[in-house]
Order: sequence, then C-alpha cells, then structure tokens
Amino acid sequence: MIEQDTVRLLRECDAGVTMGISSIEDVLPFVSSREMKQALESCRDEHSKLNTELGELLQQYGDEGKDPNPVAKSMSWLKTGVKLMINESDATVADLMIDGCNMGVKSLNKYLNEYEAADEVSKDIAKRLIHLEESLAEDLRPYL
Repeated sequence: MIEQDTVRLLRECDAGVTMGISSIEDVLPFVSSREMKQALESCRDEHSKLNTELGELLQQYGDEGKDPNPVAKSMSWLKTGVKLMINESDATVADLMIDGCNMGVKSLNKYLNEYEAADEVSKDIAKRLIHLEESLAEDLRPYL
C-alpha cells in the first residue's frame, strides 16, 4: 500500500508541476512588469527542479509519471487566451495565475489526504509544491 500510494502521489505532483510550468510559459509573453516576470520565472525554475526530482523518483519505481489532464490543460489554455485577448495586462495575468495556484493547492492537499500511506519523501515533495504555489499566489496579489 505504501508503494502504491507513493507512486500515485508522485504522479499527481508530476502532473501538477508540468501544468504549472506550462501555465507560466503561456503567460510570460504578456507580462510587462520586470518584477512580476522575475517572480514567475523564479517559480518556473523551482517547478523545473521539482520536475527533475520527481522524474528521478518515478524512474526508481519504474513509472513514467503522469501528464496533466488534457481537458483541464485545454480549458486552462483557452481561458488564458480569451482573458488575455480581452485585457492584456499584468492584472489579468495575476488573476489567472492566482486561480491556477489555488486550484493546484486544493488538488495537492486532496491527494495528500487521499494517499496518506505515501512515503515521507513524496509527501515532502507535495508539500514543497504546495508551498511554491501558495508563495506565487501571494507574490502576485499586488498586481491584481
């Protein structure tokens, strides 16, 4: 049970990290504030480090990880495109990213509870990812 929950939690973190990197990449071209761009790039880089760590752990378990849900990814891309087409501003980017961060935090906490038998290493990664998402949301609030 421990190994099964561990792999499942790592897969969900993998999907979340991938979605986070993709979302940040989608909005970066629309950011005008240098400070906001730096916050997003820093968060993206931290996500990338976690992505590498997750890949190594999943490989140890003989698992390839999990891609984000294609419907969720498409809806996110569509929402981002439409909102930025209507209002291309740092406030719109902040709003979109904070919504994404909040959804990520909610999902990851759900998975932490659902896969409670997961090992401490995978739980730690999930908690670090949650912290990253919460920190980015907080950093972007002044731009709303």
